[in-house]
Amino acid sequence: MPAASTVLRVLAVSVVASLTVTGCQALEDTGRVIGRGDLVNELAARLDSAHELTYSAEYQLPGGRTVSIAQSRDPVRTAYTYPDGKISVSAESLATCQTTGKPVCTLTVPPTPASRPSVAVFTEAERRGMVTPPAVMGLLTTAALDPNAVIEQSDTTLAGHPATCVDVRSAEVPPFTACVTSDGVLGSFTGAVDGKPTELALSSIRDSVDDAAFDLPPGAGVVDRRPSRS
Repeated sequence: MPAASTVLRVLAVSVVASLTVTGCQALEDTGRVIGRGDLVNELAARLDSAHELTYSAEYQLPGGRTVSIAQSRDPVRTAYTYPDGKISVSAESLATCQTTGKPVCTLTVPPTPASRPSVAVFTEAERRGMVTPPAVMGLLTTAALDPNAVIEQSDTTLAGHPATCVDVRSAEVPPFTACVTSDGVLGSFTGAVDGKPTELALSSIRDSVDDAAFDLPPGAGVVDRRPSRS
């Protein structure tokens, strides 16, 4: 399965094509009317552009738990840190770490290109409680294709950054609310992914990263499953 940007673009094109056939469903917010296809394309473009950023962000989960994302462009690296584990992606490896009990990290061949997290990385991130861009776009696309869906758009500020939010009510997907910052970073989500209720909100973000964010957990055992380079 292709990288995240391809997934997002396919979803957006699907919505536009369908709405061209079935008629434009408009969303109205404080006097502004925007087509559903336009809205999906706009949010998809934002989320797709986020892979070009260098940033670190922290999200609040229910129960006081947190998750964080660190992304660097030079060199290209990404790390997702969760209460019970970590995923770190670089040109050298994809490290999947379990930190419950004695930390253990499994190293495998990184996705290609390493600049974009693969579906496998997103799947593991979602399993650990993170909401990913493809998951949000999949829900939004499904709702946008429902002629009876109610999709309300609004603007807000999250961790000091302007964001566009959509509140979705559709018979095709569980109700959800999602916000995307103007830079393309997922700002918040409340709803269900794969039938599991989940919620997260951006609590801090900055346009720099610490090298330590990409390190394996201290004292972690390493299982290297990459092919031998002999």
